[in-house]
Amino acid sequence: MRTSLLAYHDPEFIDSEEGRPVRIVSEYLAPLKTFGAAGVSATVVFFGSARVRPGAPLARYLDEATELARLVTEWSRASCSEHLVICSGGGPGIMEAANRGAALAGGRSIGLNISLPEEQRPNPFITPGLSFEFHYFFMRKLWFAHLAHALVAFPGGFGTLDEVFEVLTLAQTRKIDRSIPVFLYGSAYWKEVVNFEALVRHDVVAPQDLELFEFVDEPDAAFERLKSSIVLPPSPQPSFAKSRCHPDA
Repeated sequence: MRTSLLAYHDPEFIDSEEGRPVRIVSEYLAPLKTFGAAGVSATVVFFGSARVRPGAPLARYLDEATELARLVTEWSRASCSEHLVICSGGGPGIMEAANRGAALAGGRSIGLNISLPEEQRPNPFITPGLSFEFHYFFMRKLWFAHLAHALVAFPGGFGTLDEVFEVLTLAQTRKIDRSIPVFLYGSAYWKEVVNFEALVRHDVVAPQDLELFEFVDEPDAAFERLKSSIVLPPSPQPSFAKSRCHPDA
């Protein structure tokens, strides 16, 4: 006979269809508690492919992601008491390169990992205690945007495109209450993969929507653009992006 358990202590319930809302809210509340306790107030998010490896066609971006993350972390530690923390998707490839750069600068970094059958395993450069495992893509994307004060997207596939366009859509529709500067690193790649001008030509985005991002191609120049675009958080308290309410909503 099965012993009666409190519902929130019952693994069978928590893993059930009916327990899904509990699992979803847990993927919001657990990082919320951790970031508050760790004093993580703002992030610079790095997107990019897990499949980029040394010797691959896009391998040069590994060193460049590492260098840019290192520059940002050194600046953060020197100018704002490490309020800005590098955040990646937590896996290998470009994500690992970003976490590695933060570690080389002696700073902390976050990994928002996602449970997948292949490719996605937490990399060893994430700061202990700041590595998270998500089941739901949409909760992971919420946390990418929630603390972001800038976003750098290196070349990537479906996942990277999904993440980039999530943030661009939030900015385009003014669903968040602060500006998140978006930098697409590797202009040749991005202009080949996404024909942004065609979107304007076909009148499915406005010309001014292309001002929501800019292309960068070299770590030092990207760092200078990023540094001039970020509004530094005033305190170590978490600075969350909030949904903007519209009068006619």
